[in-house]
Amino acid sequence: MAAPRKCGDELRERATRMAVEARKDPATRSGAVGWIAERLGVHPETLRGWVRQAELDGGVRFGTTSDDSKRIAGLERQNRELKRANEILRTASAFFAAAELDRKIK
Repeated sequence: MAAPRKCGDELRERATRMAVEARKDPATRSGAVGWIAERLGVHPETLRGWVRQAELDGGVRFGTTSDDSKRIAGLERQNRELKRANEILRTASAFFAAAELDRKIK
């Protein structure tokens, strides 16, 4: 289960938008994230992560988008469930095969 968010979605979107805009200008690019984070009361690394994810989702940066991450997590969950079901079926099959052999021998 994910940890509760300390910052609201509105603050996150506003801070991310401000940082992305400020990073476009070469003059303010180097300290933009730290300066904006300080003004809005957000930790700079938190804002940097938000900006990185926004760039990934926007196609500016190469990597796994949020939608792809959710899809991959769902597929991994489904894969675990199917492996567990297969193991249960394999065990049940072996149990009933052994019971059938015992019945034929007697």
